[in-house]
Amino acid sequence: MRAFPNRRWRDGSRSWISASVLGVIVLFSACSTEPTTAYRDQLNHLIALREYPAALKDVQDHKDSEYGSKSIVLYRLDEGTILNNGNQYKESDQKFADAEHIMQDLYTKSILQAGGMLLLNDTTMDYAGEPFERVLLHVFRAMNWIFMGHPHGAAVEANKAEFFLQQLHDHYGDKLGYKDDAFVRYLDAMLYADIGDLNDARISLEAAKRAYLWYASYYNTPQPEFHFPKNARKEGDGELVFIHYNGVAPIKISKTIQVAWNQAVLAVQESNDTSQDAQRAKNALVAGFVGNAITVAYPQYVQPQYHIVSSEVFVDSKPAGETVLMEDVSAIAFKNLKNRMDMIMARAIARAAIKYILAHAASQAVSKQFGQGWGLLTQVGSNIIAAATEVADTRSWTTLPSQIRMARIKVPPGVHTVRVDFKDQTGDVIESHVFTDVRIKKFTRSYLAFRTAL
Repeated sequence: MRAFPNRRWRDGSRSWISASVLGVIVLFSACSTEPTTAYRDQLNHLIALREYPAALKDVQDHKDSEYGSKSIVLYRLDEGTILNNGNQYKESDQKFADAEHIMQDLYTKSILQAGGMLLLNDTTMDYAGEPFERVLLHVFRAMNWIFMGHPHGAAVEANKAEFFLQQLHDHYGDKLGYKDDAFVRYLDAMLYADIGDLNDARISLEAAKRAYLWYASYYNTPQPEFHFPKNARKEGDGELVFIHYNGVAPIKISKTIQVAWNQAVLAVQESNDTSQDAQRAKNALVAGFVGNAITVAYPQYVQPQYHIVSSEVFVDSKPAGETVLMEDVSAIAFKNLKNRMDMIMARAIARAAIKYILAHAASQAVSKQFGQGWGLLTQVGSNIIAAATEVADTRSWTTLPSQIRMARIKVPPGVHTVRVDFKDQTGDVIESHVFTDVRIKKFTRSYLAFRTAL
């Protein structure tokens, strides 16, 4: 007579253990690795100090702990950016080429992972990069080729950037907030002209002008104007192009809205903690204390502070020109996320609803077989797991600058010394950098680039 209940208990125990194991698997599969805010701050601090070897080592030392297998694109992008900033152009281009190859593959495969993304969170998917990140990758690759002395390689990157922008337009039309890139079109026009492809240069310049009309209203970035001496070509001047990568890109954090209730309590709270681990713990704690809970996570950008806002170029100690804003990367990032927020929230709410339905069904089944106490415990445990796994995807290319600025200056042929002063909001010079032995040739465009993050 005692065999039946013992067997039932053993069968029930196995069911309970199996459910618990499944819950643990769900928990840990959802908590995939991605760079934390503290790590990003640390990395950007090294970049601000221009300690590029230390920054590169920091990235490579944290390949597994901060990036993991699902963020390998970010890992390569960060490596490539730091190497580019440190003038290691060949090595940088190799990293960007790896990132581009993976991004191309992931763009076609990402839809196959949508089921996992829906049930858990977006971090279950490999990171394929935002569209504007993909385009800016080609900017960095083009500049790598320029500084390696291969303008035709730079023009190839210009062509790839424009092809990708056309794909976005053909596929999404005006549905994406980021529908074109005025700076990339403008830079492409110069790169095509550098190799004598004047027809493509004209087409890209016209596209840039149209895109900057949209930029002015959408990103508050007006069309740039550069004033050249009328007799520059007659005198045989060359051109100096200085590109200033300024500031640090915004960082994504995970925010949550949690609705929890039981017979006596209805509570709605929104998180303000930038630590994902702290947020998971807090959500799980609330879910554990209150009988029912739904947690919805969504990403939000925050802009790290930087102080340099402008730069002025001097050639042989004489004022030559101020840089103008060509690309507000931060504005693009904020707008791009805002434009996708309805879709992000819809997916997050769907995930939360599925988790709640599964938890409630499990609770009912356990209550029926083992009693209401076990059912309540199952509900609480399921709520804890659901809350702890609900964290937004906060991955983004944060070693990007916040702004891309440019100066175009006509300079007589010869060898020159170029100084750039970097200024704060009040016009005070925060720091300067000197380029020596800058060679300018007749009717030829020469490039310089520099990164600031202070």
